[in-house]
Amino acid sequence: MAYGKKNHVKLDPLAYNIGLLGESKIGKTTLIFKVCQKLAGEDGYIFAEIGQERGADAIEGINHVNCPEWNMPFDEDTNSLGFADLIDDIVDNKSTEYKNLRVLVIDTYDQLITIAEHKSIALWNAVNQEKKVSSINAAWGGFGRGEKKAIELMLDAIARLRSVGVATIVIGHLKTKDNTDVVTGETYQTLTSDQQQNYFNALKKNLHVLGIAYIDRNIVKEKTDKKDPVTKKDKYVGKIVSESRKIKFRDDTYCVDCGGRFAEITPEIDLDADQFIEAINNAILAEQAKSTQSLEDAQKEQKAAEEKLEKKVAETEKINKEQKEIENGIQKIKEFCATHQKDPIVKDIMSSCKAHGYANPTLITDLETIREILKLIKA
Repeated sequence: MAYGKKNHVKLDPLAYNIGLLGESKIGKTTLIFKVCQKLAGEDGYIFAEIGQERGADAIEGINHVNCPEWNMPFDEDTNSLGFADLIDDIVDNKSTEYKNLRVLVIDTYDQLITIAEHKSIALWNAVNQEKKVSSINAAWGGFGRGEKKAIELMLDAIARLRSVGVATIVIGHLKTKDNTDVVTGETYQTLTSDQQQNYFNALKKNLHVLGIAYIDRNIVKEKTDKKDPVTKKDKYVGKIVSESRKIKFRDDTYCVDCGGRFAEITPEIDLDADQFIEAINNAILAEQAKSTQSLEDAQKEQKAAEEKLEKKVAETEKINKEQKEIENGIQKIKEFCATHQKDPIVKDIMSSCKAHGYANPTLITDLETIREILKLIKA
């Protein structure tokens, strides 16, 4: 057969990974909370408050879990769970416990990098007891390999969520960066992620939409009553006469490090949830309009694809849970037989195994046999 299939853009905004970087306290978490409520509903999203991030504390009704570490058991008192443990639980129970979940919000990427670096170091130390390290630069032999492992951990988590139909929205912080033009030698500034370039590049490659939230200030020069002591000319100071919160999705001057995979997205909007959703929806529809497939046919096809994925996820989840129950059952049977060697029930267990075609309990592959033998033990 010939491989290759024509792509049709997904019409659902939550079919895409989205990023929003912004200045501290500009309202990133609040805006994304409103976006999630509108697109996914009250039960359709979870905010993962990473590391020391606590943006959810000031938002009434937000559905969130604190993830101070990469791995840790659930603490009900502090509503805390390891980030990787949260991902595992979602993937393992998507069709049951998380049936309505459509998006996980990572708040913030900055803090996710920190806990991923800690995990990268821990993984290295676990298999290199005699060469333990304490810094990411020394992990995995150095030369950036520790950071590459941290990136691998983060991107794998995002990919696993996508495999069960859960999108990711990533929130992060900004910094002003000085750059030098390689042709003219002139210096200029850009608004970009506050993380080092390799981490930011890894994120950008996995986002379909990246917005930059900033404060647009109208500044005018105002004369003071002072004069320059050298030139004797009047001194002027900048005065803010107005300011507004904005989000840039595209910047043709390349001074704002935003962008994405949609060619016709609105370049700039107010920091507003409805405008945010509208900008992404319009970009999707503009791209879909280039298709030979009608909008109605696209909607039907994608609805069918979503239902097919849901069915596949449910089936895979059922198989995995049954396999885990079999493995746990075998372990219980082994432990019972080891501690009750003279008990007549052990003979009954072996007879039951042979009756079902198994030489011993460790070879059992079907759940019904496991359950039958566990009933013998319980009785």
